[in-house]
Amino acid sequence: MKVDLFIPCFVDQMSPQVGMAVATVLERLGHRPVFRPAQTCCGQPSFNAGYLDEARAVASRAVELFADAEVVVGPSGSCVAMMRVFYPQLLAGTVHEAAALDLAARTFEFGQFLVDRLGVDDVGAVFPHRVSYHDGCHGLRELHIREAPRRLLAAVRGLELVECDERESCCGFGGLFSVKYPMISTAMAEVKGGALARTGCDYVVSADPSCQLQLDGWLSRHGHSIRTIHLAEVLARTA
Repeated sequence: MKVDLFIPCFVDQMSPQVGMAVATVLERLGHRPVFRPAQTCCGQPSFNAGYLDEARAVASRAVELFADAEVVVGPSGSCVAMMRVFYPQLLAGTVHEAAALDLAARTFEFGQFLVDRLGVDDVGAVFPHRVSYHDGCHGLRELHIREAPRRLLAAVRGLELVECDERESCCGFGGLFSVKYPMISTAMAEVKGGALARTGCDYVVSADPSCQLQLDGWLSRHGHSIRTIHLAEVLARTA
């Protein structure tokens, strides 16, 4: 299958290894990942800030760009939720309404794509560490992804998955939320970060790079040796 990659801004600018890991896993499974350099931000920052006309322009461009894609896969529940859930709302009543609905049906978060679209749990990964999984809010609440990443992690050789006692709590990032309400954001990070630290894990695995940034910052500032890693990076490891 030809798989169009949607690479979010956080991955493009701060963690390009995540995009490479996605491509590695897809190629290992026999698929052909492709990247369209003309892609841009999904438009979520302007959408969340209430600049709907600006967000609509970005969304319109995206549905045109990926009009002929068989499937679109992204390593971010947040950005994929923007495309699957909010593009159809944003472009309702416009000339792009039908295209937005069509793109939404062909767009998947990476782990969701592997499990729900390809029917794959075991990708041949090896990662001999104790990990805890953090559910990003958009993946959990908008895309309803709960079990897919855990099924993938359960099949990784040497990996021990331990759940924290705040499994569905937000990390407090929320994009512009962390900028506009830093004290609340930090308090939320303390709740989730503390719960993850109590598991005694080596790594916190997430499917959202922005959540990784928030949690990694809190954990490092509080002297914890735990680090964050994207789900795709775990699944790309074979030794």
